Amino acid sequence: MIGSLQHSEQYARFVYTVGAIPHDVTRVLIRPGEWFSNGFPGPIGTVFTSMFVHGGILHLAGNMLFLYIFGDNVEDSLGHVRFLIFYLLCGLAGTAVHIGLDSGSTIPMVGASGAISGIMGAYILLYPRARVLTLVIFFFITVIEIPAYWFLAIWFALQFFGGMGTVGGGGGGVAFWAHVGGFLAGMWLIRMWTMRFRSKNVYRE
Repeated sequence: MIGSLQHSEQYARFVYTVGAIPHDVTRVLIRPGEWFSNGFPGPIGTVFTSMFVHGGILHLAGNMLFLYIFGDNVEDSLGHVRFLIFYLLCGLAGTAVHIGLDSGSTIPMVGASGAISGIMGAYILLYPRARVLTLVIFFFITVIEIPAYWFLAIWFALQFFGGMGTVGGGGGGVAFWAHVGGFLAGMWLIRMWTMRFRSKNVYRE
C-alpha cells in the first residue's frame, strides 16, 4: 500500500513536470527570456512533452484505439513524414486552443487527444463515406456500421458542447477544447496540403 502511494505521488510530480499547465505557459509566454530558463522541459517545452504522456491506461488505450481506426488511412494519404508533421501540428494546435481558452488553469494537461482529434478531422474530409463500426447502448447493446461523417460529426458536437460546459470552471478533467482545436486544425491542414499536392500535379501548357 505504501509503495503504491509513493508511486502515485511520483507519477503526480512527473505529470506536473511534463504536463502543459495553462497558467504557467501563458505566464512565461509573454517573457521570451524565460522560455528555457526553468530547466527541462520548462513551461514552453511542456506543449510538446504533454502529448506523449497520459493520465492512465484507459486514457492511453482510448487514444490508441482511435489512432488505429483512423490513423492508417490518413497516413496513407500523407506519407510517413508528412503524417508525423501533421500529427505534431494538430497536437500543438489542440494544446494552444485549450491554453488560450483556460489560461488561468493550474491543472496539467496531458495526452495525445489533440493530435488524434486532428487525424479525425482529416478523416472526415478524406473518407466521409467510409463506414465505422459503432457501439450503441440504448436499452440494448449492439454494434452497427454508420458513415464516418455521421460518427465524426456527432463526436465533434459532443466535444464542442462539452467544452461549452467547461466555461466558468467545470469540465471534469477532460480537455474538450483541445479536441475541438485539434479537429479543426486537422481539417484545415489536410485541406491545405491536399490542395497544394493537387496543384503541383496539374499539367501546365
